[in-house]
Amino acid sequence: MSISNKTVIITGAAGGIGSALVKAYLELNYNVVANGRNSANLETMATKLGNPERLLLISGDIGKPETSKKLFAKAIERFNKVDVLINNAGIFIAKPIINYTEEDVDTIINTNLKGFFYPSQTAANHMMNNGTGHIINITASIAIQPNAKLPTLLPVLIKGGINQATRALGLELSSSNIQVNAIAPGVIDTPLNAIHNAQDRVNLAKMSPMEKIGNPQNIVDAAVYLTQSEFVTGTTMIVDGGASTGVW
Repeated sequence: MSISNKTVIITGAAGGIGSALVKAYLELNYNVVANGRNSANLETMATKLGNPERLLLISGDIGKPETSKKLFAKAIERFNKVDVLINNAGIFIAKPIINYTEEDVDTIINTNLKGFFYPSQTAANHMMNNGTGHIINITASIAIQPNAKLPTLLPVLIKGGINQATRALGLELSSSNIQVNAIAPGVIDTPLNAIHNAQDRVNLAKMSPMEKIGNPQNIVDAAVYLTQSEFVTGTTMIVDGGASTGVW
């Protein structure tokens, strides 16, 4: 089996932005380790891509530390090392604060917070030994500028914290030549945003002053740029059609 020089781990890889990232990095000749909670969804994604030999599927709950350890152990066993971690797994629950349930809180903490922390911790340990690496966190632009039309306290709380943690971790790991950055998407055309009809599309497009909805490739382009950068760390790249620039 031919093994390329670089390997990326992508969480939340079965659909939407995640599957677009998998496809893009395979096309860049990376080895790709794809994680998702549901093994059947991962298999479906892999089948659509032709089941390439450089794609390794590992299902599991990314909010559990043992899943992160397994991801890196299997990646190293198959591909020798990990160069890039993309923390893409996440859920988005939008509702007024008084309507959030205890289950909502636990679900977002487990997926969005723990699903960032444990992979990043494992990646830092591995990449420090290699003396190089990239960690990219997919967050949300609404965490930078909340919008009264879309109450989202829990995502703002967690994703906003990850935006700040990106700065702190970029600083902490800079001496080990590990670059840590985030991408803050606006409204992207994925199943997460549940665009059911033309009116949904019109309403969501109005969430940005450009009155456009982004697509997964917009986020892929940002991730590839950050992966290939040599002098960028601790930043959050906003990809939201201007939604966080001000009031319009």
